[in-house]
Amino acid sequence: MQHLDTVHKPMITHTQLVKYAGASGDFNPIHTVVPIAEKAGLGDVIAHGMLIMGMAGEALGKWFPRKNLRKFNVRFSSMTKPGESLSIEGRIVEEIEVDGELRYVGKLFVKNSDGETKLKGEFHVKKEREEG
Repeated sequence: MQHLDTVHKPMITHTQLVKYAGASGDFNPIHTVVPIAEKAGLGDVIAHGMLIMGMAGEALGKWFPRKNLRKFNVRFSSMTKPGESLSIEGRIVEEIEVDGELRYVGKLFVKNSDGETKLKGEFHVKKEREEG
């Protein structure tokens, strides 16, 4: 098993969630309007799941050439709120062959600074042929 370099993201801010709502078109008020999030029993606004998945995808792009990504699946584990700082951890767990192409199969985890898992994912990337 090969561990990949952990990617650290800056603290999630309310402003970031408002900007992401505008960029994504997801204006569900539980992401941007505190009184509505509180009324929904969330205590505070929550980050968009796709924002957190995007951060995981950004980490994949730092670990491997984007053109080599073949599969990326995630499951959300818990909500992320403003004030949390996230880290993306990854590891390669096996090598497989699909239609003659060698691939790495990996797992990734997005966690906050307390170690709470926010997202779990699996990915497949094409393995670059070693020269020599």
